[in-house]
Order: sequence, then C-alpha cells, then structure tokens
Amino acid sequence: MKSLEPLPKRSLRVGVVQMTSGEDISANIKDVSNALESLRVEKCDLICLPENVFFLRIDKSSKTADAMNLKETFWQEFCNFANQEKCSILFGSVALKRDKKKSTSATILVSPQKRPKVVYEKIHLFDVDVKGAPPVRESLFFEYGKKPKLIKINDWNIGLSICYDVRFAELYQAYAAKNAHLILVPAAFLVPTGLAHWHVLLRARAIESQAFVVAAAQAGNHTNSQGATRQTFGHSLVVGPWGEIKLDMGNSGAKVTAITLDVAELQKTREQIPMAHHRRL
Repeated sequence: MKSLEPLPKRSLRVGVVQMTSGEDISANIKDVSNALESLRVEKCDLICLPENVFFLRIDKSSKTADAMNLKETFWQEFCNFANQEKCSILFGSVALKRDKKKSTSATILVSPQKRPKVVYEKIHLFDVDVKGAPPVRESLFFEYGKKPKLIKINDWNIGLSICYDVRFAELYQAYAAKNAHLILVPAAFLVPTGLAHWHVLLRARAIESQAFVVAAAQAGNHTNSQGATRQTFGHSLVVGPWGEIKLDMGNSGAKVTAITLDVAELQKTREQIPMAHHRRL
C-alpha cells in the first residue's frame, strides 16, 4: 500500500532542551545560550525549548511586567546561531507584550535569515486548583489564543501547542486533518498532574495523529531570590507515531539531547493503520 498522505522527503534532526527556568531573565537567557552551544555538534534542523523559557513565575506575587517583545537585543544572538547552524529554534512560550492590558503566552520561532516571529498563542489557559500544588490562574495574566497553527520546516508539517492544550483532543484532531507530521508540546507541567497524565496524554496525541510528538519541558526545583520554590514535572519526551516513547529526559533538572525523527516510521505507521481514510466525523 502506498502512503496515504504526502510525507517529508527526509528525516528531521531535533534538539530537545529541558530547563529549570526561574524569575531571573538574564540567567535564563544565558542558560538558553549554553544549551544551544552544546547542541552545535548535533547539526539540528530544529531545536525545541520549553514553556516559560525566559521567565517562570515562582511566587504568585511576582509580576509578569517582565513580558517581552521581539525588539530586545538578546534576540540577535539567537538569530546569529540560527544563521550559522542553518537551524530553526522554537521558544516554547514567552510572555509577549500586546497592545492590551494582558500579554499572550506565545511561541516564538527563530529561523535562518529571518527575524523572530510569533507562530502560536496558547489557546487553553491553565486556571486550576490541583491538590498538592498552589492554585494557578493563567487567565489573570494572559489573553487566550484564538486558533491552531501549523508551521513547515524542511517539508515537515508541524502542529503547535503549549502545555495545558494537550488535554484538548480537538486541537490535535485539527492538526491530524491537516496531515501534521510532528506536534510540539512545550510545557511546565505540575508534578501531581504530570505523574498522573503526562505520559499517557502525549502518547495518545501521537497515536491519534499518527505523528511524532516532541515535548520540551521545565524540570525540577525552581527557586527565586526570596527563597520561594516551585516544582515542575520534567520528563521531556519524544514519542513516535506508533505511540512508543523514544526519549524520556527524566526530572533531574536541565539537560539537552538530540534525536532523529525518521520519515520511514511515519510511513510504516500510516500504512499499517490508514486512519486518514477511515475518519467519519
């Protein structure tokens, strides 16, 4: 049987960066720079960073006045890296200033020979009271994103999402309908929900979409200068289109690694179970 949908022409080399970001933006920027430097030898096509990459609120009294725009000088360093390595860098989420009272939780893409660009804004905001973790109200600080977004890198159709989005299957059904080959889920998952739901949700999204899933995450113990602490679940994952876990980076803090996503795995999965031809709804 022939492949049912167009597939990429070649495999994709992906770098995955797991971080333990805090409230010190300069320190977080330096951590990103160091992570990118360590991935130079991997010759990646795409490097994925987690949610809240430059600022992770630890104390609920901390302001998000630290929201950013795309004109800050530090972006040039990352543009230079992208140009030199011919590699795209996806910043899972930053608090992005808008012409409103609130910011948006935005995914930023830096590509070779291009300026930083907003490619997605988080649709589902995390307003929850989970036993064992402090209450979270993202909607106090962020506007809701409005629609799914696909980007294309090296012929790979890539569906975008952020953290809490992973619970809403309809978003990923939209990506499957548009023949996504890879889905990105940068995250800063709580520990209680991570233990219960992280692996199973990401595997489900890969299986139902017959796509790779890459989820770069925040991991470990986050502290600020006042001594406040917060924990995130970690376990940055790469899941194959058959649903198998190909990479799990654990929860021991910041790490970097790279992995090759093989087009042959997409083809094999879709030929064995041709879901695209079987959908009824």
